[in-house]
Amino acid sequence: MTRILDNVNRRDVLMGGAATALALGVAPRSFAQAAPKKGGRYRIGLSHANAADNHDPATWGTSAVINMGLYGATYNCLMETGPDNKLRGELAESAQSEDGKTWVFKLRRGVTFHNGKTVDADDVVASINHHRGPQSKSAAKAIVDAVTDIKADGKETVIVTLAAASADFPALMTDWHLVIGPAKEGKVDWEPAVGTGAYSLVSHERGVRMVLKRNPNYWKAGCGNFEDVELIHIGDIAARMNAISTGQVDTINRPDIKTLSLLQRNTSVSIDEATGTQHYTMPMFTDVAPFTDNNVRLAMKHAIDRKVLVQTILHGRGREGNDSPITPTNTYFADDVKPRAYDPDKAKFHLKQAGLATLKVDLSAADAAFTGAIDTAVLFKEHAAKAGIDVNVIREPNEGYWSNVWTKKPFVMCFWAGRPTEDWMFSQVYAKGARWNDTHWDHEKFNKLLLEARGELDQAKRRAMYREMQQIVSDEGGVIIPMFANFVSARSVKVARGQSIAANFDLDGWKCIERWWFA
Repeated sequence: MTRILDNVNRRDVLMGGAATALALGVAPRSFAQAAPKKGGRYRIGLSHANAADNHDPATWGTSAVINMGLYGATYNCLMETGPDNKLRGELAESAQSEDGKTWVFKLRRGVTFHNGKTVDADDVVASINHHRGPQSKSAAKAIVDAVTDIKADGKETVIVTLAAASADFPALMTDWHLVIGPAKEGKVDWEPAVGTGAYSLVSHERGVRMVLKRNPNYWKAGCGNFEDVELIHIGDIAARMNAISTGQVDTINRPDIKTLSLLQRNTSVSIDEATGTQHYTMPMFTDVAPFTDNNVRLAMKHAIDRKVLVQTILHGRGREGNDSPITPTNTYFADDVKPRAYDPDKAKFHLKQAGLATLKVDLSAADAAFTGAIDTAVLFKEHAAKAGIDVNVIREPNEGYWSNVWTKKPFVMCFWAGRPTEDWMFSQVYAKGARWNDTHWDHEKFNKLLLEARGELDQAKRRAMYREMQQIVSDEGGVIIPMFANFVSARSVKVARGQSIAANFDLDGWKCIERWWFA
């Protein structure tokens, strides 16, 4: 098995970090302790869906119904994050490279789409090419921009050539936009949502509900156990809590942390919690005054009491953030880049450096951003007032928040599920020109380090680069990241799962539909 580094340890290989072995071939397996049962209609109450939801994976963003129903149940990717949070092959049986620049993916034999077509290399090439090109508006464009060539070598082999070496490339192929669909004349028609997943699409009322049925020919043993599935948009958190409490649904995402202790008293409900890469953010447009001045941004970062927020908003289910999106779960988390203490005097100092005695800013907030986002904004207003910063909290409607407020207004509340690798997170949100760069940040040294670190194969050097990048974002970036938040969900005790659950997204990495069953 070819590796770039000979001294890669097993944890680094399987976590898909900077020292990832450059030959990966992990057979899928069931993580259940007992054989899962088949049958039943599984109902999930989810926080996010939009009337404009689209089946084109290039457009997928914050809709939980889309992400769980299509990415999590209808399709597969080349690679996946398993319930043990380790990188493993999905449609790809293996991924090999001798130099980190040319990657060879061997496909599993005999896997078929819901329409009966056997998966081949042409399907993979067309699916990845869908996100490439100068005119692409895909949310995955920042990932595939590194691809200079992708081609089929027979029916079962795909060869990908990158502009520069990337030890993380197989991990990037777990991205939820990069699902594989059936190609016809080099293109994929995404609207029918024909995939290889455990479930096929029956109906989809955009912004309301989605219905799926079990794929009897699913290729993963022990997966795809429910007979059919109903995903229901329940945007109101109180309604979502009531739905799980009264048995109207079998699982919900994003329960109300404030009242979670009351829900835990319900003996028919179980609470699941996983520490992952999720973080709550407050992005500022760095090209819009007053946030163009880094002293103003630093003043804002010193004017928030992170300890209070972790206790009040998260109720201890997380930890203080340090204004960098790289979390303690990531391989190269810089634990010496400490969270800023609440210090109104330092905030005033930085305001003075910016030539200001006081400051007034508008902050757009809605609980669509994350549970407790409005409360967080109100608490920040109270904290910042002691530093001479007047925060005008604008309560935005939940409906349309992600399309009308986020990336549209200069200071907002936001959240990120995070990414398994540092390069992935930085490339999608902090790199110059990235579609989801919600601070409009452009830092020359950071961008240079991002490219260098991607291809650096020496683990120690790469760690040092990512440490420096985290410090730069913390000190000069346009985002306040006050909290790293655990993933929390609730399910009926009638719903069983494996011993461990993935923490790359909530609800077992958005794959509870595929992996869970009725006890």
